[in-house]
Amino acid sequence: MSEHLLFLTGSLAEASLNQVLHDLAPSPISWEVRPLKVKVAALLTADMIKRQLPHTGNASRVVIPGRCRGDLQALSEHFGVPFQRGPDELRDLPEWLGESGQPVDLSQHDVLIFAEVVDAPNLTPAEILQRAERFRQDGADVIDLGGLPDQPFPHLAESVRLLKSAGFQVSVDSHREEELLTGGKAGADYLLSLTEQTLWIADEVDATPILIPGTEGDLDSLQRAWERLAVQGRHSYIDPILEPIHFGFTDSIVRYHEARRRLPDAAMMMGVGNLTELTEADTSGINALLFGIISELHVGAVLTTAVSPHCRSAIREADLSRRIMYRSRAELTLPKRLHGGLSNRHERNPFPYDSTEIRKAAEQVKDRNFRIQVNQDGIHIYNREGLHRATDPFDLFPHLGVEEDGSHAFYLGVELARAQVALQLGKRYTQDQLLDWGVATPAAEENLLEYAKPGSTKKHRKPVPRKAID
Repeated sequence: MSEHLLFLTGSLAEASLNQVLHDLAPSPISWEVRPLKVKVAALLTADMIKRQLPHTGNASRVVIPGRCRGDLQALSEHFGVPFQRGPDELRDLPEWLGESGQPVDLSQHDVLIFAEVVDAPNLTPAEILQRAERFRQDGADVIDLGGLPDQPFPHLAESVRLLKSAGFQVSVDSHREEELLTGGKAGADYLLSLTEQTLWIADEVDATPILIPGTEGDLDSLQRAWERLAVQGRHSYIDPILEPIHFGFTDSIVRYHEARRRLPDAAMMMGVGNLTELTEADTSGINALLFGIISELHVGAVLTTAVSPHCRSAIREADLSRRIMYRSRAELTLPKRLHGGLSNRHERNPFPYDSTEIRKAAEQVKDRNFRIQVNQDGIHIYNREGLHRATDPFDLFPHLGVEEDGSHAFYLGVELARAQVALQLGKRYTQDQLLDWGVATPAAEENLLEYAKPGSTKKHRKPVPRKAID
């Protein structure tokens, strides 16, 4: 049975929405557009929808405008039909629907994220808990307490118990045998990093061992350790160790491939920090590439860090990467057009409107409020007084007539600065919206993992009030 979608919109967008839907290629879905009593679709709220929408008819899903705020879960429960946000721009609707008429589902993955608190011995248990809460919000599944070679960790057991009491899965990572034993006895779920020589610790505790080679690159010792535990019926992970660039990186990638060939049934871990932390480059691309390898080799766990300032969004990137690569592998498709959150600086389609379309829009404006749009030709600003275009906002200021209006000038300065950044980097600019930096920055108003919900393809931010131009 085909789906029937109900699209809610405002009166101004009704004709455009109908046209976009009419222009869709043949699809298994049917649809209906229903305008509510509001001109601008983005101004719709959940309360307005409840008041103005008497029923959803035979709709299997209800799609509301991308910039519309409101509790989707509450609307779904109220009407008994799933509510979803569509894309911000109507031009993106065909892609949002997908070839099968369904938004991309990124709710699934098969990789555990271990987020390491690398300086745990120098933090109090309360500080460790605070760090763990942030990591969990970013998508971590397991909080790893990293020991330091020459630093005692007297509050290790207390920290493990505190995290466990707060509902966390916990791992302990140390080269000190006594710390691994202490962590395991305190209730840690995983122990990193055991070797063939320290397997006796696994016999003393219930924690799942993460195994590493006895010496650098020694897959034979890693294989023997895994096989010994497998004979005992113990679950474990093998970690051949990812090395930094120019310090064995390529050989270590080959080693992961060889480990998978030797042990096709072994659970595997990859620590990605040696690449993300030790390469001065945007980590979103590094994570995307590594998680492609992780997906192909069916690596089931990743140890990541967020220490260096350029790695502050690494956990969020890992979370999104595992979901994108899972969906790509499941559907045997390239990891493109599934989610734009890893393209932090640039966008695949930054300029949806050409200059002719912008000029026609400007001709319809009858009020003095400024509209701002960006495309490959520059920054366009217009109201009823006329249309101006430039690549430098300073060239626009003399045409705006706001020299005596401080609040208006301030507003336009902020918006034109955003527009200039969008033009320079090739990003989508939408007036009154923060630039979208993907998972590089947390969303202000939404759950950080909104893309994890079936049908959700983009994070949104609350529009900034336009009081300065009313």
